[in-house]
Amino acid sequence: MMAKAFRFSLPPVPAVLLSIISVQGGAAIAKGLFPVLGAAGTTSIRIGLSALVLLVVVRPRFSRLEPAQWRAVIPYGLALGAMNFLFYCALARVPLGLAVTLEFIGPLVLALAGSRRWIDVVWVVLAGAGIALITPWTGEGINSLGMGFALAAGACWAVYIVLGQRTAAVLPGPLAVTVGMLFAALPVLPFGVASGSLLHLTPHLLLLGGGLALFSSVLPFSLEMQALKTMPTRTFSVLMSLEPVAAALSGWFLLGEQLTVAQWLAVSFIVLASAGATLTSAQPQPALLGE
Repeated sequence: MMAKAFRFSLPPVPAVLLSIISVQGGAAIAKGLFPVLGAAGTTSIRIGLSALVLLVVVRPRFSRLEPAQWRAVIPYGLALGAMNFLFYCALARVPLGLAVTLEFIGPLVLALAGSRRWIDVVWVVLAGAGIALITPWTGEGINSLGMGFALAAGACWAVYIVLGQRTAAVLPGPLAVTVGMLFAALPVLPFGVASGSLLHLTPHLLLLGGGLALFSSVLPFSLEMQALKTMPTRTFSVLMSLEPVAAALSGWFLLGEQLTVAQWLAVSFIVLASAGATLTSAQPQPALLGE
């Protein structure tokens, strides 16, 4: 099991916070790889190395999987791959904090879908205000294509959550993630190969790719599964709502990316909408890793 890969155990809240920091640190590493490998090559390296590490740690027995389990895990993996690829396409064009903020719109819409309560109107208005503040109405500033990729990644994240819930019902978490990661490579590798960027791999770039896989996939998944053993799903989801803020701070501290006052307000509004929707939800929110 993945948790056995680490010989220490953290309390649930520090584990989730460390997971968030790890994911954003991994995103900063990814940005450093984009000039050489591009979004497709970077995603291919991350998913490929993550899959190899998970295969070694989890050691799944594929022959024991039943047809119903394959039918659940294959689309789950494809959605995971598409989500990561689109997010990196966005990250190559817009600041880290804004990419993560826009991606969060997908799970937020899923959480609010079908609701008829008045309190949820507040969260919709907050999220809408956040989007309005980010949108470059003058045609200048933030890259519109990058914003589109981030929103598309958010849509894939919503699909991934739905498919992940179905997969979790028929497969243990570590096994689902490991097998899913293998299929996540399918929608990404053709772009990575076609770009020719993988031909530029050097030992140094492979080392950075290993760090990317560790910080963006292996370590966060392990920490979050450890936390979820004792932490309520709702609490976990509220903590995960802090990711856009962590991303914005990471972009500023590690990459020198600056957000305007309006963009910081946008991040704050969407974080409040996500946390509020989780806290007031009538049903437990899904606890699945994004990006």
